[in-house]
Amino acid sequence: MSAPVGPPAASGPRPGGRAVLLAGGNSPIGLAVAAAFTARGDRVVGVGLTPCDDPAYRRFLVRDCARPEEAAAAVTETADLLGGLDVLVPATAAMPVAPVTATTDEQWRTAIGATLDAAFHLCRESLPRMVPGGAVVAVGSVNSFLAAPGVPAYAAAKGGLDALMRQIALEYGPAGIRVNTVAPGMIGGEHLENAAEGYPLGRTGTPQDVAEAVLFLAGAAFVTGVTLPVDGGLSITSPAAYLRPDLRARFL
Repeated sequence: MSAPVGPPAASGPRPGGRAVLLAGGNSPIGLAVAAAFTARGDRVVGVGLTPCDDPAYRRFLVRDCARPEEAAAAVTETADLLGGLDVLVPATAAMPVAPVTATTDEQWRTAIGATLDAAFHLCRESLPRMVPGGAVVAVGSVNSFLAAPGVPAYAAAKGGLDALMRQIALEYGPAGIRVNTVAPGMIGGEHLENAAEGYPLGRTGTPQDVAEAVLFLAGAAFVTGVTLPVDGGLSITSPAAYLRPDLRARFL
């Protein structure tokens, strides 16, 4: 992926709102992100492995973006329908659960394909269509920088996603295109006993929390190359704060 050479072309607001392609669009996070963009007047095309008839989407495409030809088709169809492409949100993922020694080749490839391959293919096809002011906001995970047992393939895929987004941010900054990542903590864990422990804000996240962060980064004109934790403070805490009674007693 080589960035355009020369000064950026003039750009301005696209009539009818921004043109958005959201991959992984039928997940809870994807649906919340689509609703957030639509609520501000943007036009969203979703893509996923299974159909979705959510009204937030102008159209929903059934494509496997881990396959380069299907990712290319999704980008082309979106740009043709919406008259261009302003925002790309790669939010696809797969999380096989197994320790390293029990992770199969198929599980490894599934996780890397769904997360990292799909994001790469979508970015490679989308970036040449974007004008200055365009944005890529990937949905990563705190598992890219916080280890958890049983998810080596998922963590590696999300870590690769972070690195890829930083690389593209560097290459495409001169073209006026910003590239960032959101890193959610546990989303939708309210039904799990003690799930909020470890979260300074006292709760796990919601898909809407992630959507607000994605919407912010899609429009933050001087922010690029960052991975923004959306985790209620999980990533700033030391386990000692929760494991040592003398420290735990000091919480408000």
